[in-house]
Amino acid sequence: MIFGNSGKARSLRVQLRRCLAALVSAAVLLPLAACSDFDSSNPHNGKLNVVTTTGILKDLVSNVAGDKANVSAIVPDNADPHSYEPSLRKIRDIVYADVAFSNYMLLEEHSIIKALDANLRPGVPDVGLAESSVKHAAEVIPLVEDVSLDTVWLGLAVQGAGEQYGAKRSSEVELTATGMQGPGQLTAYLTGSFGDVSIYFNSADGFDGKDKVSLPTEAHTHLSWGFSKPGVYKLGLKARLKVSDDAPPITLGSTTMVFAVGVNSQAVAQKLGATKVLDAGHADLAVDMDKGGFIYRADNQQKSSATHLERDYYAPKDVVVEVPNKALHEIPAGSEYRFLGNPRDQIYLLPQAVLGSHVHGDIDPHLWQNVRNGIAYVQTIADKLSQVDPKNAAYYHQRAAAYTDKLAATDDYVRKTINQIPPSRRLLVTTHDAFAYLGQAYGVKIAGFVTPNPATEPSLVDRKKLTQTVRNLKVPAVFLEPNLRSRSSVLQQVADENHIKVCPIYGDTFDGKVNTYIDMMRYNANILKECLS
Repeated sequence: MIFGNSGKARSLRVQLRRCLAALVSAAVLLPLAACSDFDSSNPHNGKLNVVTTTGILKDLVSNVAGDKANVSAIVPDNADPHSYEPSLRKIRDIVYADVAFSNYMLLEEHSIIKALDANLRPGVPDVGLAESSVKHAAEVIPLVEDVSLDTVWLGLAVQGAGEQYGAKRSSEVELTATGMQGPGQLTAYLTGSFGDVSIYFNSADGFDGKDKVSLPTEAHTHLSWGFSKPGVYKLGLKARLKVSDDAPPITLGSTTMVFAVGVNSQAVAQKLGATKVLDAGHADLAVDMDKGGFIYRADNQQKSSATHLERDYYAPKDVVVEVPNKALHEIPAGSEYRFLGNPRDQIYLLPQAVLGSHVHGDIDPHLWQNVRNGIAYVQTIADKLSQVDPKNAAYYHQRAAAYTDKLAATDDYVRKTINQIPPSRRLLVTTHDAFAYLGQAYGVKIAGFVTPNPATEPSLVDRKKLTQTVRNLKVPAVFLEPNLRSRSSVLQQVADENHIKVCPIYGDTFDGKVNTYIDMMRYNANILKECLS
């Protein structure tokens, strides 16, 4: 359950806070059933109460806070922060917290961020460590999606944080379809990991305000776009910012998307006075929170690198999106696709390219895989704890300095250990794209992964690409995150078919074997050396 700001959620949150207050003061007696989900012990024991999103952050904070704080994590060990839904017990920890630390940069499931922002007491610091630690020299890497598709890969995005509107991390932007002109039916939808379908825009029954997509600020999502007949389609969209569930929405602008489906896109562009035809690569129609209105942004693969994402920008009036005849497909027989038409009817389709909800930002959020970034996190944590609890500031900074020395030694150990692997064999193939920082910091080439995000289901193209990577590079081993074992059958199958080892590696979370940040980084270095040398 997520505690937001709807009427029902506010009522539940008020009930929770009353329950917690009763448990603390013992001055009010509530029915046992009202408090049955919560521990009746008093957490106010003279220590600071700190809540973190992940176990990795909990360990970093605990090493700085020592015995001056109670530290708890929302996401338990072995769980995936990309998809975890917070429990009522975790909401209790948020309500009691004096300070909260998340990684953010859209690492965590958005429901976790909404739960934090909605249930922290007024004035309690809510720190996004990835962004805040840049001032302590943390290095960030852009996410570059290198997609080899025959058609444009078209998504929707929100560009900018919207601070001038009072937007927070829990705020959302709604993109609503307002109307459509065209010869047939237009549908935009998303296919989940197990074939379930979420329909966002569907012109078959008109647009009544319910055809919309909601995104966090600075986020992006993929969609499939279907068209039932050839011709020119014009889709109207409007954008509104919802700062919170109970605040009036703020209008951000409107625009029109133009699609040339199965017809000469250059001729359509010339007729409309457009200067750009989007026909390949990765592109988004983005709400521009900083400048207002909408803009197309297209990844420039020629100018981009592993550490730098270069984009080209276009006004919507200047763009025609090409849907070529090679995008023609037959509607499958499954009942879940009846919203597109009848089985075996033909449909023009711009593919989603990856299965499953795939909302992310522009920066790779896994900063801690470079230990020097972990040191920047620790310095940021010490600064914030000292602000919240100034009487113990010297204690926090002293512990941070001592822990930093251990982290510096760990950074040196990881570098020296990986340097013992022959350079030609420093090839990392993993479950998902979570190790770019490790690769950049310690000289490991990220040779491949099953999917960009663990919440997505690998396609046949993903599997074929992975197989070719393993065979062509002759990698001696692939690496599997233990918490994703149940979702990594493709990696295991490819390894078995090519008679190579599957070795564990830790990315986003701990388990019973590895449960500290230093242990995790040293373990990863050792296992890389063991399995690649």
